[in-house]
Amino acid sequence: MEYLHTMIRVSDLDQSLDFYCHKLGLVEVRRIESEIGRYTLVYLAAPGDVDRAIEFKTPMVELTFNWEPETYAGGRNFGHLAFGVEDIYATCDRLMEAGVTINRPPRDGYMAFVRSPDNISIEILQKGEPKPAREPWASMPNTGVW
Repeated sequence: MEYLHTMIRVSDLDQSLDFYCHKLGLVEVRRIESEIGRYTLVYLAAPGDVDRAIEFKTPMVELTFNWEPETYAGGRNFGHLAFGVEDIYATCDRLMEAGVTINRPPRDGYMAFVRSPDNISIEILQKGEPKPAREPWASMPNTGVW
C-alpha cells in the first residue's frame, strides 16, 4: 500500500489555488476538467515532492471543484494536512505577510496551524529539531480554531 493523495472539495477554485499555491507554496502538477461530470480536479504537490508526483502521481493534494455551487461545512471534521518545512518561522512570516491568519503560532519552534479558505486545517511542522523559541511567536496567542 502507498499513500496517493488527499481530496479536498473547494468552493472557489481561484481562491483555493491562491492559498495552496501562492501562499502555502504547493505546485500544480496536473489538472483534469470534466465537462460531462461538471468538475475540475487540480493536483498539487509540495516543492520537494514535485518530481515524484509527476512520475508516480503521489503524494499529492487533490482539489475538487464542482461546477455547480455547493456549500461545504465541517472542514474541521476532516482533520488536517501536514507539511514539513525548513524554517517554520520564515514560513509563518511569509504566510502572515500574504494575509493568512496563523491560528496556532509556532511558540514551540516546531508546530503551527493555519486554515484554508474552505476551513481545512493545515499543520506546519519544522523539519528536524524544533527551532529555539523566538518572538513574536513565543508570546503570540492562538486565533480561532485549527
